[in-house]
Amino acid sequence: MNRSQLQDKNIIEFSTLETKCVYLASERMKMEYKYIKECPLELNTKLVQRGWRRFGFYYSRPTCQSCSECLSLRIDAENFKFSKSMRRVMRRNEETRILIRKPAISQEHLKLYEKYHRFMQQKKGWDYYPVTENSYYDLYASGAGEFGYEVLYIRDQKLVGVDLIDFIEDGVSSIYFYYDPDYASLSLGKYSLYKQIEFAKKRGLRWIYLGYYVKYCNSLNYKAEYKPYEILINNPSLKEKDIWQAEK
Repeated sequence: MNRSQLQDKNIIEFSTLETKCVYLASERMKMEYKYIKECPLELNTKLVQRGWRRFGFYYSRPTCQSCSECLSLRIDAENFKFSKSMRRVMRRNEETRILIRKPAISQEHLKLYEKYHRFMQQKKGWDYYPVTENSYYDLYASGAGEFGYEVLYIRDQKLVGVDLIDFIEDGVSSIYFYYDPDYASLSLGKYSLYKQIEFAKKRGLRWIYLGYYVKYCNSLNYKAEYKPYEILINNPSLKEKDIWQAEK
């Protein structure tokens, strides 16, 4: 990466004010952002390796003053072994068709996204925010560049799951997954992660970057079940080395 890419005038940096944490009710959160209009693959990789997450053109990571519970976690796909229960989930989805393509938007996407978030509002108490074509496009279809893709899961000739991912230089960056609650018996969330691991293995990529693991958040603590994995133990700038520690 040349120096101009790090000092590009199209990179806008800013931080939020402290607000109530969305993961831990007793904590406050603050986020730092980079808005990057045309992010090259190499820069995206370096950001993900340093704990940043991409949504559209925006890259963000926590910069909280009093809490450090959000830990960036990456699965070692190269050394990952599928258990018997995992293989059962994969067999359960033998009739699920998979399509990988550049991120797009349709009424089918929007209806599925809406249905999933209404379900999660009732099941886990998630805050509900209506989605529009523009808001969905800004979050999940824009900024894909050469690395962003969506994995469509199709069953009974209809869309039942959408997985947003980036293929970066050393792995897969997992952005967001949503599914049809009517097909909960297929364990599509788990299946989509297993497919990410398969994609990485086939492409010779070592890591699955899963975003943040928060021990006391029920929506995020499941990530530690997928071993072997590593945790980012520093909060490096782009000029500093990222330090990952293997967890047993």
